[in-house]
Amino acid sequence: MFRSLFLLVGLLLLTLPQSMAAEPNSGGNGWDNANPNAAFKRCATRTPSDREVKMLNEHLRSLFKPGNGNGNGGSGNGNGGGGNGGGGDSTPYTPVGKVIPVYFHVITSDSGSGDVTNKVNAQIDVLNKAFAAGNGEGGFDTLFVFNLVATTLTANDSWYTAGPNSSAEASMKSALRQGGASTLNIYANNMGGGLLGWATFPTSYTNDPLDDGIVILNQSMPGGSAAPYSEGDTATHEVGHWLGLYHTFQGGCSKSGDLVSDTAAERSPAYGCPAGRNTCRKGGDDPIENFMDYTYDSCMFEFTERQSERMDMISGSYRW
Repeated sequence: MFRSLFLLVGLLLLTLPQSMAAEPNSGGNGWDNANPNAAFKRCATRTPSDREVKMLNEHLRSLFKPGNGNGNGGSGNGNGGGGNGGGGDSTPYTPVGKVIPVYFHVITSDSGSGDVTNKVNAQIDVLNKAFAAGNGEGGFDTLFVFNLVATTLTANDSWYTAGPNSSAEASMKSALRQGGASTLNIYANNMGGGLLGWATFPTSYTNDPLDDGIVILNQSMPGGSAAPYSEGDTATHEVGHWLGLYHTFQGGCSKSGDLVSDTAAERSPAYGCPAGRNTCRKGGDDPIENFMDYTYDSCMFEFTERQSERMDMISGSYRW
């Protein structure tokens, strides 16, 4: 029953206004939330504008009614009141997931510096464990599986240090990107500025398909030198965005928050691994173990049930 409902949801979501899918990056990016005292800046994925968040929230609200048994409407995905955008989730969600083909593009300098092709398989393993209950540490099994199709190796000084929204990034992606909306392209380079990575959202694909994918710092891959962000979870975090998730601190302590009902409200990003941190008066301790916060890789181990549901719904509408 749940699978049939999801397929219906996917068809309905295809009718989302193009103005929403094409929302300009008026909300800034992850640099707005960077810790000025940190050696690394976790994420430069753009912050969705209030208008974009409101339109998505209202659209989901129009599709579902409270208590429909699938955690939507007044319950899941941030629609309705309570906690971080929901209350009343009573029926477990049956995840749909997807096998996602992956093209992994390793960019080096012209001299060959930054070749991390020997870490690609380990990075894919990290992704598969993270999306399958966080390697058994207590997360929810999303049923997303990542299948490495090919690895490319390109020497290009300009692309090696390409940053977000740069002409070098556009050139790199235009030349290397493979597949359609349902194919994940990962680019590993040495973008500089202390940045760890960034991603595009599913809703952005239609307007700019060549930009689609994630970019990660090469040394954030397993065994890299970017400790304490060197266990591969920068890629996990960015793939979460690529599948439709916002940061856990999106919206701060507001009712809607990150549009997910089972991640506690969080006023600001968490750094390190601050156990017991609680920045909002309601909703419990901050979700510092969640892959969509800014904590150390060693602190992160979970996606939640409703995050899985949201990834199914949004990526199911825009990616396949």
